[in-house]
Amino acid sequence: MNVVDSSGWLEYFGNGRNAGFFAEPLSDAASLLVPAISIYEVFKRVLLDRGEGAALKASALMQQGEIIELSAAGALTAAGLSVEASLPMADSIILSAARSRGATLWTQDAHFEGMADVRFVSARSDSMASTPTSRGKEGSLSRRLG
Repeated sequence: MNVVDSSGWLEYFGNGRNAGFFAEPLSDAASLLVPAISIYEVFKRVLLDRGEGAALKASALMQQGEIIELSAAGALTAAGLSVEASLPMADSIILSAARSRGATLWTQDAHFEGMADVRFVSARSDSMASTPTSRGKEGSLSRRLG
């Protein structure tokens, strides 16, 4: 199972230099878990940058994976992770969601570098901090938001 954090979704949809890294988990919707907070973050950013139509399309693509809602128990676990690892709220919720399902978290967010069960790629350069994947792999989720 895989979770892609919000920065990864935005990188993929924007066809950024690390889009190929995120294509691997995003091409397998059956193994994709999507924390609801990621939908919020991506929808908001795409809405601001590209408008409502593109934001709705991004949200629909994200919902091809299994949505992980935030429960009270999940919130408490995320708060503990936030304190333990000095993570911002959304990052701790995303990490908690991934861990609760035994999933690998894919990210380019430096907060997660070096953590267990995290596949990290640096947003600062083309060099990947984990096993490289093929660039430009389209997969089942289209990057084209219109």
